Amino acid sequence: MKFRFVKDLTSDVVFEAFGKDNKELFENAGLALMSVICQVDKIAPLLSKDVEVEGENEKDLLFNWLQKLIEMVDIENVFFSKFEIKKISGKHMIVKCFGEGSDPSRGGTLVKAVTYYKFNIEKTNDGFKATVSLDI
Repeated sequence: MKFRFVKDLTSDVVFEAFGKDNKELFENAGLALMSVICQVDKIAPLLSKDVEVEGENEKDLLFNWLQKLIEMVDIENVFFSKFEIKKISGKHMIVKCFGEGSDPSRGGTLVKAVTYYKFNIEKTNDGFKATVSLDI
C-alpha cells in the first residue's frame, strides 16, 4: 500500500503514506498529496522539474517537500503524477517531478497548506509511515 486517507476531519484531509525506506515514503507522500489536488491517473509525465528541498530534520524535510509541491501547483500551474528522489538525507533532498500543466478539468480539491495536526513520521515493522493533514 502506498497511501490511504483517514476519515477524521471534515475541514481537512488526513492521509497516511507508507514506504519501505524514506525515499519511497517521500515519493508516496507526494503522490498522496497530488491525488487530492488533481486526478493523478489523468496526468501524463510530459514535463520534468528538478526540485531541491531542505529541512532542519526528517519531519521538517517532509513538511517542506509537501509545501513545495503545493507552491509549485499554485505558482507554476502544474500537476505532478510521478516523483523520483535522486538524493535524500535527513535534511536535504533532490527530486525529479514529472507531470504537465494544470487543467481545471483534471483538478481535484484546492489544498491551502500542510498543517502540523497529527503530522508525524514513524518507523513500522514494514518500513516507515507518515501521517499528514492538509488544510483544504
